[in-house]
Amino acid sequence: MNEQTEKQIVQLVLAFNMRNVASLQRRDRGNIFVKVLCMEVLKWRPARVLGAFQLNRSRTELKQEMATIRQRRRIAALTHRLRHSYTSSSHTPKIPFLYTADATDTTTVQLLSWGRGASGQLGGGTEEIRLYPSPVANLALPKSSFVLSQTSGRLPTNGTEKKEKEVVEVGLSCGLFHSSLVVGGSLWIWGKGDGGRLGFGHENPLFVPTLNPHLDNVRSVALGGLHSVALTSLGEVFTWGYGGFGALGHSVYHRELFPRLVKGSWEGAIKHIATSGTHTAAVTESGELYIWGRDEGDGRLGLGPGRGPDHAGGLSIPSKVKDLPYPIAAASCGGFFTMALTENGQLWNWGANSNCELGRGDKTGGWKPRPVPSLENVRIIQIASGGYHSLALTDDGKVLSWGHGGQGQLGHGSVQNQNIPAVVEALAHENIIYISSGGSSSAAVTDNGKLYMWGNANDSQLGVPGLPAVQPCPVEVSFLMEDDGLGPHKVLSIAIGASHAMCLALRDSS
Repeated sequence: MNEQTEKQIVQLVLAFNMRNVASLQRRDRGNIFVKVLCMEVLKWRPARVLGAFQLNRSRTELKQEMATIRQRRRIAALTHRLRHSYTSSSHTPKIPFLYTADATDTTTVQLLSWGRGASGQLGGGTEEIRLYPSPVANLALPKSSFVLSQTSGRLPTNGTEKKEKEVVEVGLSCGLFHSSLVVGGSLWIWGKGDGGRLGFGHENPLFVPTLNPHLDNVRSVALGGLHSVALTSLGEVFTWGYGGFGALGHSVYHRELFPRLVKGSWEGAIKHIATSGTHTAAVTESGELYIWGRDEGDGRLGLGPGRGPDHAGGLSIPSKVKDLPYPIAAASCGGFFTMALTENGQLWNWGANSNCELGRGDKTGGWKPRPVPSLENVRIIQIASGGYHSLALTDDGKVLSWGHGGQGQLGHGSVQNQNIPAVVEALAHENIIYISSGGSSSAAVTDNGKLYMWGNANDSQLGVPGLPAVQPCPVEVSFLMEDDGLGPHKVLSIAIGASHAMCLALRDSS
């Protein structure tokens, strides 16, 4: 990319010129840096780009920042060439085992990824596009004593509440351009490293799953746009990465290159975490919800007058959401809104509603938490928030969706917005047990291990080759059987990023 093109991008971002950014994206379709930057402008709003690239500083500092980005890409390209020359002699890559249980009776759970991996988020060792799910790593888990770790927005199950030492917890999370796996208390993380979001003390990308030595006894992880959040078995919350939005909760706004303990004012342990591009939530054992991060006047923090942002639209001090009348069990952070589930499965939400993402039948938003009117008598067991849309899973296995539908992410067969929760009829014949949402795409897992996806397919993140850029109806994702001696794929869970996705699949051959 020449300097003139780069200068033009910067000027467009500073001017918030969306139409010309879109034109530039079409013109320079072959340049991955141009595409990624334009995607962040168009999909994540200029405010997020301003924070991510720190464009609110002087133009001299801006030029230095862009020069640093160019240098990092040159280093990444060199690393890629060296890695390719080192591994090119192997025609059939061997899938590594990242975990092997000390047990006589084990089963194989496989980590697979697909979509666009320009920043290494697919974990395959190179910059690549995977059109369909491809293996990244294997896990040999104890057959009768492994469970999925706590997932943001999901009510705890009997399995995730077990405390026995022999139970192995495993879980996934996808950020904007980075990925993670938690297994047996260890955190493996990879992808884009800008802002320190990988937690290794540097900002370099990592193209394969890499064990983070700075955390142990990890129970769950939630990855955001430019930061990461982890919950340990002791109920402690650690955050790291870009801190300019306040999403780290350390009362300061600089980056953290290593995981750092969040010292909130709560009493007791934390049992649940959630995050998004710019804000973070934590639920205590007693059901209190604490929240921190960015609030641009939309009310996503739910704190009310006089308790909002204290620094350039951000609040880096964990603060209790006082207007929730019932104990909270789970939370989910959307682009500019927040959802919470009570212990009995009632859904409350607050924040921006210009795209009907609160599901109240109108476009009136605000900071005050309220129940969703049409769901007051429906028990919800999981919620998932996208950039501008919402998903909910009922206790009888039905998927509900509402909000922005412009990229087919609601699954109703159209690109229309939906102002109240509606059943995804294409999945009504299935018993859904798990849901997930990315910025503009969605997914559901059935009780027999089938995976369905829908929404934005522009970067192959739906895992089905040949789809149009907008896929408004759920499609089943197929898995290629390889000569690896393992059984068929039974999907257990799914996580979605901006342009990629990952899943855990049981490969039991018995």
